[in-house]
Amino acid sequence: MSEATAASTAPVNVSDDEFEAQVLGANQPVLVDFWAPWCGPCKALAPFLDEVAAEMGETITVAKVNIDDNPDAPNRYGVRGIPTLLIIRNGEELSRRVGGSTKQGLVDWIRNTLA
Repeated sequence: MSEATAASTAPVNVSDDEFEAQVLGANQPVLVDFWAPWCGPCKALAPFLDEVAAEMGETITVAKVNIDDNPDAPNRYGVRGIPTLLIIRNGEELSRRVGGSTKQGLVDWIRNTLA
């Protein structure tokens, strides 16, 4: 079983080659973070995503896609700005957020989306 389909306690780095299996085929919802190493708001968001992964790993998997190294998945989902966050369940996008957030903002968004 791949890391993303098991309950994770840390974000999982996902490549274009792994996206279908680890995100679209996951057994639980996945929060996908499209980011880049040069993106300031992405760096600010990263610790909150780490905490969400640790605290909500039974509910949702956090997957990180570096758009510089993996252009196919962001192109497929029409990502135009980063950070872009998607919640995907059973291969379908349920919700999208663009830009930074607080940890509580992320938790509330996840809970509202999955309710």
